[in-house]
Amino acid sequence: MEDIKQKTIELIDALKATCRDFGMGNDGNEYKVITQVFLYKFLNDKFGYEAKKLSLKLKESESWEITYSAMSDEEVDELFDSLSPDVLRLRPEHLVSFLWNQQKKGDFDIIFDNTMLDIADKNAAIFSTQTSNNTKIPLFEPLTPYVTDAAQRAPFARALIDKLVKFSFEEAFSKSYDFFATVFEYLIKDYNTAGGGKYAEYYTPHSIAAIMARLLVGDNTDLHNIECYDPSAGTGTLLMALAHQIGEDRCTIFAQDISQRSNKMLKLNLILNGLVSSLDHAIQGDTLMSPYHKSDDGKAPRQFDYVVSNPPFKMDFADNQPTLKTFKSRFWAGVPNITPKKKDKMAIYTLFIQHVINSLRDKSGKGAVVVPTGFLTAQGSIDFEIRKKLVDERMLKGVVSMPPNIFANTGTNVSVLFIDKSNVAGNVILIDASKLGEKIKQDNNQKTILRDNEIETIINTFCNQEVKEDFSVVVSYEQIVEKKYSFSAGQYFEVKIEYEDISHEDFVSSMRNYQIELSNLFEKSHELEKSILSSLKELENANR
Repeated sequence: MEDIKQKTIELIDALKATCRDFGMGNDGNEYKVITQVFLYKFLNDKFGYEAKKLSLKLKESESWEITYSAMSDEEVDELFDSLSPDVLRLRPEHLVSFLWNQQKKGDFDIIFDNTMLDIADKNAAIFSTQTSNNTKIPLFEPLTPYVTDAAQRAPFARALIDKLVKFSFEEAFSKSYDFFATVFEYLIKDYNTAGGGKYAEYYTPHSIAAIMARLLVGDNTDLHNIECYDPSAGTGTLLMALAHQIGEDRCTIFAQDISQRSNKMLKLNLILNGLVSSLDHAIQGDTLMSPYHKSDDGKAPRQFDYVVSNPPFKMDFADNQPTLKTFKSRFWAGVPNITPKKKDKMAIYTLFIQHVINSLRDKSGKGAVVVPTGFLTAQGSIDFEIRKKLVDERMLKGVVSMPPNIFANTGTNVSVLFIDKSNVAGNVILIDASKLGEKIKQDNNQKTILRDNEIETIINTFCNQEVKEDFSVVVSYEQIVEKKYSFSAGQYFEVKIEYEDISHEDFVSSMRNYQIELSNLFEKSHELEKSILSSLKELENANR
């Protein structure tokens, strides 16, 4: 595994170097080139891998691409009919090897771009995503126009194909989720920032995604036709961890995010993890203003078995605030007011929490939301009303407060809120994991990494509802009400008072020492008062 992983990382580095060589280093369009070219190569090799399973002629050929190019249209169509729907259909002229043989042509940039467009067009039914307005977003788009100098576009396309033809993904197709999660994280590490769009995700560390998935699903293997949803999906980190925990073949993914960048990366993530059938449910659009996934009557949010979300915490949504306030049934706890001097501090996460609760299947839905830790005790009316609903309607499962800087690009302390609409008669576990983790320096930022044994401690403590001193507490809904709906574990820990037996003589001696110390402090304060009065009198005389 390490060999193919290293080779894959080297391919990514080579593609990024090519972009830099042609003026797109740190360019806003670089991520489009990298993700699209990487995906094209992956799907090219996946097609060959699956085609060889179906065709003995291709399997036994020294070069399956050459043999495939010689096949008749009827043979190709017959092969397509036998392929699984989640395998991209590529005709001989679509292959990387075919493009490599066309490189000497002067208009190679046009050939390259047209090939991408033709592949996308012929596979639009399965491999497109869409916007909330039902506009289809094709799998591929022209790439060479991103090179400003028209004379450099053909050389740019040749350089990309040169990198692809020397590499094969075939060895990777037998690998597990962990391989693709690691590769995907490396692939997008330079692009997955808050600059990706209005609601772009703060990148969720793989460890947090895994904890959320394992605590939601547990070890339940008797799951079928499960529907999972993320209303602020970003690149899909949370959804992929959840799908893996359930079983990719036993669930369907639903997602929405306003960011174009995130949608492209989410599409790549779904394909890498064998969730092609969910592409049609990966929506680009504003979840709060125009939620795409609705109930059959189109009036209420669609409800799911599992909902996960790492929403943006605070931002300016003043333009949409008046409209959002009209959605009374959706935002039952309220919509944050516009703060003219601090519009970028509007607490948008409270809207996403309400949306998550609305999107959970009645009596059985389970969800996990990343929230700023301040939410656990905040007395603001919206925060309080959300916590009150979770307790009064008995759907809170637990809370895990994470260590500081667990998210490298936000200094905000975070917690994960676990919701379970079936936990009507159960208790609630509150965990304070803020002291765990190893502090490291990453990209000039302080970051905390949870160790494997610490992850297991959190999971086992939560699942077994264990009480551990200064770490976890199990409480009833009634106890939470008594604490004014606080979700902070620390407020439930026992305060320990240590007593010490001392003799009468020691007690009298200690009190005498305290009395002497107090007397000295009083004398010092009296002298300080005299000094201040004297200074004020001198200042008054000087000003006359």
